[in-house]
Amino acid sequence: MVQFFKNIGHVLYRIWFYVLVALPIFLFFPFLLLTVFSEKTYPQFFWLARNLWARPILYGMGCFPKIEREQQMEKGKSYMLVSNHTSMLDIMLMLVVSKNPFVFVGKKELVKIPVFGFFYKRVCIMVDRDSIRSRTGVYLRAQRRLDQGLSICIFPEGGVPEEHIVLDAFKDGAFKMAIAHKIPVVPITFYDNKKRFSFTFFSGGPGRVRAKAHPFFETGFLAEDDKSTLREEVREVILNELV
Repeated sequence: MVQFFKNIGHVLYRIWFYVLVALPIFLFFPFLLLTVFSEKTYPQFFWLARNLWARPILYGMGCFPKIEREQQMEKGKSYMLVSNHTSMLDIMLMLVVSKNPFVFVGKKELVKIPVFGFFYKRVCIMVDRDSIRSRTGVYLRAQRRLDQGLSICIFPEGGVPEEHIVLDAFKDGAFKMAIAHKIPVVPITFYDNKKRFSFTFFSGGPGRVRAKAHPFFETGFLAEDDKSTLREEVREVILNELV
């Protein structure tokens, strides 16, 4: 009986999450709409997404963010943001971590989500991981965004690993891109998102969600052949925090 009521609580918690995801979009729809049709207004969209979408979701879920930054990002400078990926809360927490506007590189399947997908399609760099042509096109679209002074965010595990895996192997894309564009890599550890809102349906609950932005890895002196070394060094930083 106790488990039954716990499961009811988990169901209500998940329904509440989707309500919080949709509600700010509907409330601020005209303002969001004005900022998504031109890349020039993306910084304004980012501000709205960070302050009027991500924060209300986290606080509304009772997931209060605690951010530690071991090195500060410079305003107007581009970075490659990478972190472990365990939860849908990762998107919201990443928006809170970075004050610098950035663009997500994410899977095209998220376009299918009602309402959210409409904006996702217009402000993110979508990739079909099964298509070489799509993966190549990501670099060209990322270059344009970097030229605009934006940063890029990639979850280098390439998806959400099974829950028993602490940190999956990293793929090369983020590190190859960072070296090609000579931008610093910012490793970020999310400690609690899996516990708060994992992809296991009957799980999760309110509590602190901690994130740490670690010292940056500079790439200005690296060549493409160094991408594997960079990839493993960044992964080691995040893995050491998680274990």
